[in-house]
Amino acid sequence: MPYPTNDDLPAELRRQLPPEAQDIYRSAFNAAIGNKADDPIEDADAHNLAWEAVKRVYVKEGGEWVARGVLG
Repeated sequence: MPYPTNDDLPAELRRQLPPEAQDIYRSAFNAAIGNKADDPIEDADAHNLAWEAVKRVYVKEGGEWVARGVLG
């Protein structure tokens, strides 16, 4: 099931990620799920792909997700 807005993401994910990272996560997840008709994908795999998309731009420093290259 796609997430129409960041408010629809799981609460734990909203607590962990800054809004821009939530956008990345939601877009990647929705894209993976949107391709389900052509190439079926499990929700767990879509979540894994979404996390990988976030990790390309963000890194966890001291328990907080920050954009790569930004010192905390």
